[in-house]
Amino acid sequence: MKKKIVYIISDIQRSVAFEWIADYIDKNRFDISFLILNPGDSNIEEFLRSNRYQVEHIKCAGKKDWPGAFFSIYSYLRKTKPDAVHCHLQQATILGLAAAKLAGVKKRIYTRHHSSLHHIYFPKGIVWDKYSNKLATHIVAISGIVKTILTDWEQAPESKIRLIPHGFILEEFSKIVPEKVEAVESKYELRGNGPVIGVISRFTEWKGVQYIIPAFKQLVENYPRATLLLFNASGDYEQVLDGMLAELPEHSYRKVKFEPEIMSTYHLMDVFVHTPIDEHSEAFGQIYVEALAAGVPSIFTLSGIAPDFIVDGENALVVPHQSSDAIYKAMHRLLTDPELQKKLFTNGKKSVEAFALGNMLGQLTSLYNE
Repeated sequence: MKKKIVYIISDIQRSVAFEWIADYIDKNRFDISFLILNPGDSNIEEFLRSNRYQVEHIKCAGKKDWPGAFFSIYSYLRKTKPDAVHCHLQQATILGLAAAKLAGVKKRIYTRHHSSLHHIYFPKGIVWDKYSNKLATHIVAISGIVKTILTDWEQAPESKIRLIPHGFILEEFSKIVPEKVEAVESKYELRGNGPVIGVISRFTEWKGVQYIIPAFKQLVENYPRATLLLFNASGDYEQVLDGMLAELPEHSYRKVKFEPEIMSTYHLMDVFVHTPIDEHSEAFGQIYVEALAAGVPSIFTLSGIAPDFIVDGENALVVPHQSSDAIYKAMHRLLTDPELQKKLFTNGKKSVEAFALGNMLGQLTSLYNE
């Protein structure tokens, strides 16, 4: 008999990761349904409905909607009697785990998608984290640092925790569709410019973009036609970063809030840079995996999943946290050493094979069957 698993997800418009899980999880073993907590309609709901998954929308725009959302979740779980719930993101986790416990669901799982965020920036949130840790029977840690924060910072029982990193269809990142790549190249007026330095990061302090911009400013002195591509470029640190960008030569950077063909953009980059400010701010950091899967020689600080698989000089260049000078030197080294570029290209692709989607789905299958 199939096991019934209810995914409870909040505060998300679109997620390729959940689309992959819905498409590729073993449907001979599991009957998956979805509860989506959002203020309104979302792309993820549209995807699930168009592919004939059972999905319910529950309006939730904040704490004022929590009582109604809690009752809706509880009623659904009482009616469907699932073998397990799996909650993702904070509102879904808080409400979903509590409703599942009251409804008598014995297996209550949540995936911890944030790392030290509440400990550093929002201390009141630690109460909700510990509340969720208590209600859950199983907690999925997506990286070693998340597991450390759960056990050492929050005293969650290690027996509850399963280390299951995100999984990817890696071929999607290495696949080159020339027409799409050329369209993006034209869109951002990159022909004749180079080298291209790529960054995919929200404009928030802990992502460390404030250390990349001065490094690029140094680079432009040696490479006058260099271009800095900044994607997902919006957030609470935007004013500070805009001031730094204003000091760069005119037309030397492109600031982009959203690019629908983000996978194609990797194939325009000569170097990719991702430099969070410490080891614990990033919970996972999908772009560590994505950039290497796409074959882009990369410069990283170690945060999130990176300490679990990045080796300096083998699959990427590692720089100290919060060091513009080290980032500049690593850029220059990569751009002047073709043999190093080839080594990082080959080893980078090989090192991310551990994050193939099938590995994650196999671990989730084991968890659901425990």
